[in-house]
Amino acid sequence: MNAKAPEMACRISVEGAIPKALGLSRAAIAGAARFFAEMSSRRVNVPFREVAVVIQDDKGSAEAHEAIMGVAGATDVITQGYEAIPPEPDGVYGELYVNADMATRAAPSRRGWSAAKELLLYVAHGMDHLSGADDHSPEDYARMRRRELRWLREV
Repeated sequence: MNAKAPEMACRISVEGAIPKALGLSRAAIAGAARFFAEMSSRRVNVPFREVAVVIQDDKGSAEAHEAIMGVAGATDVITQGYEAIPPEPDGVYGELYVNADMATRAAPSRRGWSAAKELLLYVAHGMDHLSGADDHSPEDYARMRRRELRWLREV
């Protein structure tokens, strides 16, 4: 009998300084990121293999935004996907550059919303982008946001 081998869980690393004010541990961010990767993987039926979540401040975000996207200024999350390098198995590999300063500033504008939840929303959004989702039209943006908010409730 040929049984399909189970897919391995996505390897998640969390890099960078996590502001104490967020109240999030590396393990908590990695656990949420792993869940978002699993949800994204199910959505497109492609395994997520390895994703680095890089926590940044405004300065680091602006530098990464310019280097990766050619756009000046800080942003909430930058998504960088990579192709598998043989002998790596096919799947999703990437990096998420997540702006903790922006999460801290944005959270107070949402009633009952913490900076930690805002940061995790950025991680969910980045994972959604890694799966090929885009938010170029208002309809696509709304679809992504509904999905990401559902993931946040489930995590």
